Amino acid sequence: MTTKSVAELLSEDVKLQDVTVKGWVRTFRANRFIALNDGSTINNIQCVVDFENFEEALLKRITTGAAIEVMGELVESQGKGQSVEIQVKSIEIHGDSDPEAYPIQPKKHTFEFLRENAHLRTRTNTFSAVMRLRSSLSFAIHKYFNDNGFYYMHTPIITGSDAEGAGEMFRVTGLDPKNPPLNEDGEIDYKQDFFGKETNLTVSGQLEAETYAMSLGKVYTFGPTFRAENSNTSRHLAEFWMIEPEVAFMDLAGNMDLAEDFMKSVLSYVLKHNREDLEFLDKRLQEEEKKLPQAQRSPMNLIDKIKFVVDNNFKRVSYTEAIEILRNSKPNKKKKFNYIIEEWGADLQSEHERFLVEKHFKCPVILFDYPANIKAFYMRLNEDGKTVRAMDILFPGIGEMVGGSQREERLDVLKEKMVALDIPEEELWWYLDLRKYGTAVHSGFGLGFERLVMFTTGMGNIRDVIPYPRTPQNAEF
Repeated sequence: MTTKSVAELLSEDVKLQDVTVKGWVRTFRANRFIALNDGSTINNIQCVVDFENFEEALLKRITTGAAIEVMGELVESQGKGQSVEIQVKSIEIHGDSDPEAYPIQPKKHTFEFLRENAHLRTRTNTFSAVMRLRSSLSFAIHKYFNDNGFYYMHTPIITGSDAEGAGEMFRVTGLDPKNPPLNEDGEIDYKQDFFGKETNLTVSGQLEAETYAMSLGKVYTFGPTFRAENSNTSRHLAEFWMIEPEVAFMDLAGNMDLAEDFMKSVLSYVLKHNREDLEFLDKRLQEEEKKLPQAQRSPMNLIDKIKFVVDNNFKRVSYTEAIEILRNSKPNKKKKFNYIIEEWGADLQSEHERFLVEKHFKCPVILFDYPANIKAFYMRLNEDGKTVRAMDILFPGIGEMVGGSQREERLDVLKEKMVALDIPEEELWWYLDLRKYGTAVHSGFGLGFERLVMFTTGMGNIRDVIPYPRTPQNAEF
């Protein structure tokens, strides 16, 4: 007898037959009804037990969390809430679960409690839905790039350069922390370290991806990145995943086209393939928002918010135009913004980005041509000498989703910018080589994967969209 998943058994074209299913007990009611889930769907399958046919000792082991195997006949359900159920003929216990000690009881738990039990939290409906969506989004990302002729590259996790220039990096060393070797100046001698130089965990694979784009044409990275930012907020992680495509012979306009098409494709995929999970999370979010004051509630439900991105063309607006809109907006004039926009050059906050998307343009927005002094050194300088060919994509409810730029392909200009920002040429000699040997216009962008998962699932804390969050003072599991 072939073992079937719960998702297969609940599908519309399933045949009524003898079946075997394996999973974990969610509930066992009245010594008769087992709600069984195997992770393949948010829905449980009901297994109906005739207790007279089973020993009492076996039935007592069917507790919440226990791993069991059920064999029986799949029949049309007699009750409400499910189309089919299993009339149980035999049960095998694969793993017992102590009902007194098992943390994930059939009741509502706080997210904080579930983070403390992150190894078990995917046995709840909310987290199983979130992680299935995370998996589907990941697949959709790889599928999009594969279908569009990109090559997947694995950029180094250990690096000697700081791509973002922020300096918030985790050091990687093999030196004895109690007795490191010192140089003549009394400083740690990293020449004696494992790699012969000071190294860190990467904050981005972009610079290395650029080198491959300048030979393979279209590449992308999708891997872990790290930032030693001591920020304990709901939007920061010390370890997170980044998607970073880089394309040769593509300017900023092409970069915006690519990013818009990419985001619509990925979100369309989960709308099609993860409908049940999205509907469950949408309902959960609506229930949570009922507890909030009207002013704090989202103007769109979860699925409508995703469709808002998929169905609308992204409005392209220069930073300069956006600043004027914000300066003259009612929230700014009435000082309703937490950060008042007073002059050109301000670094936009989430509240400004959301105003542009949700109130002013009422569609996703791409801002471009930002002030050079608030953007990274590798972004191409415009002819005005004060802005760069950068772009950010803004979504409802979250603000910035994607950040990218046309890269600076001119050797002399890039060198000048590195000198101004005190970035040593010897650290990035290989990056400068790209501008010496066959330089060309090229562009790319970065998307924080966890931010995308937050947007898609409606989860309010980034720690709840990654299996095991790494945050200040926390590296559990």
